[in-house]
Amino acid sequence: MITIRAFIAINLPAEVKRALSDVAAALADGLPRGAVRWVRPEQMHLTLRFLGDTPAGRLPALAAVLDDVTGRHSPFALRLTAAGGFPNARRPRVVWVGLGGDEAALAALVADLNAALSALGLPPEDKPFRAHLTLGRVKDERAAQAIDWSAAVPALDVPVTAVHLIESQLRPEGPVYTVRHVAELGIRG
Repeated sequence: MITIRAFIAINLPAEVKRALSDVAAALADGLPRGAVRWVRPEQMHLTLRFLGDTPAGRLPALAAVLDDVTGRHSPFALRLTAAGGFPNARRPRVVWVGLGGDEAALAALVADLNAALSALGLPPEDKPFRAHLTLGRVKDERAAQAIDWSAAVPALDVPVTAVHLIESQLRPEGPVYTVRHVAELGIRG
């Protein structure tokens, strides 16, 4: 059986990716090289659900679920907020930028998506959803404690008009993403 590593995400406009790259550069300033593995701007996205190894034969059913779910939701907008770290800023393992804006619309979309995926036999994730855009993953915990979290994050809007089913191929030079399906938001009768 052929499987792909997949996730469901919202792609970001180029302007937002550039701004996030600038924030990452500001956060990296003063850190030793290699302390954090920074995400390349073209790979930045808002993950709604990681699916992991997924049988390729299930892609049509996943696409149908995405079309059904997004057909029940109108487009909305999120907004970049501040930089932070998981599990916390003192000992970050992941460096991120948070999202504000129409958080209720995002929460409703994610809840609807998770219910539909559960009906397909995909169990819910074990952690609650927290909207964030990953900028980097910490490789040197000690060095990362020196991150200056005061980097300015521009309050840019992030329009949410579609949800993407994405294949992720892990390679030594970094992951390669391929969009396998796009489901447009918009109430459909």
